[in-house]
Amino acid sequence: MKKKQIKKKKSEDKQSALVDLLRKHGAQIYDDIDNGNFPKFTIPSRSVSNIVYDKKIRQYILGANMAVRSSRNTSQLRSFTQLMWLAFFANRLTGQKKSSTLRDVYYSSQAFAVDFEDQSESDNIIVDLEAVLASPRESFHVFPEERSSVFGDLTIEYTVPGYEGKKTNLSDHPDGYAIGPSLTSSEFTETSAEVVIAIEKGGLFTRFVEEQVDKKFKAIIVDTGGQAPRSTRSLLKRLHDELNLPVVILTDGDVYGEHIAMVIKSGSANAAHLRELTVPDAKWVGVWATDIEKYKLPTIPMTESDIKRCHDLLKDPRYQEGIWKKELEVFLKIKRKAELEAFSKYGLTNITDKYLPQKLELAKSL
Repeated sequence: MKKKQIKKKKSEDKQSALVDLLRKHGAQIYDDIDNGNFPKFTIPSRSVSNIVYDKKIRQYILGANMAVRSSRNTSQLRSFTQLMWLAFFANRLTGQKKSSTLRDVYYSSQAFAVDFEDQSESDNIIVDLEAVLASPRESFHVFPEERSSVFGDLTIEYTVPGYEGKKTNLSDHPDGYAIGPSLTSSEFTETSAEVVIAIEKGGLFTRFVEEQVDKKFKAIIVDTGGQAPRSTRSLLKRLHDELNLPVVILTDGDVYGEHIAMVIKSGSANAAHLRELTVPDAKWVGVWATDIEKYKLPTIPMTESDIKRCHDLLKDPRYQEGIWKKELEVFLKIKRKAELEAFSKYGLTNITDKYLPQKLELAKSL
């Protein structure tokens, strides 16, 4: 199997730019104080009215409206202080090349006598800092707890302290590798892969590894663990952009599976302030509502919540045409849904032996 060498793209420049931006905001705080002005942060507004769908880049973005957090306004002083401390803490993490979790940030604030009512308030301030820096929290070394997995012929080179220069191949462990901070910050060095298969379910991810889908289809397999965490979406984007690999998505045959695919493709309103998490050219190849009928899959009835979700998505500009609209309409027509595991009705390997090859071929024409 011929492998291609990959020209590594170092992350030092991006990290350096982020540190410079943090210091620029810090210097502005000092300048305001020296000049007798009340320090403030200007933040892109994350209100619903300022979230718009950009057809050109095919994702939700923030509009031009801005919000201000000023130390002059007593009602904003608390959130201003929290944001200022978080910028300091992010600068510290980045400078020391240390990682933290969302939960850890919440508890770390207490050591500095910074008051957060609960973690949700802390998490919200982290999103504010993302908006200020136009960078995901992972860029300043703050990660969520949840992990998903990846498996396939891709050699990576670690960049985290203590492991710099160490290489590993992502097919070396039969359970796959957790998509954590060390993996998402690594450099890609060599691969023979020709496609990335993102799959919603951990059980099917294991099945794909067992059936050597990576070798049969020259694939890198990614378990999204349901709605893909942002670290996983970032990895999918890197695999597409840096390795020029097509990304195909397999989900359960329901409205939530369709939306899982759409979030990978075009992001979410909640992350409209970020531009580094989408793969606009990703292809959702199933399980479609039409597949439920075509393959006569075992089904369960859609709930009222499922039906409502279909109607809600039909109002979303991303679901106004093509396969996205068609499949929602079929879901509403048949009012049934099916899981990826439903293919086991025809044998444990039916999904990899028959369904997957058909869908990978179809993806080339979508």
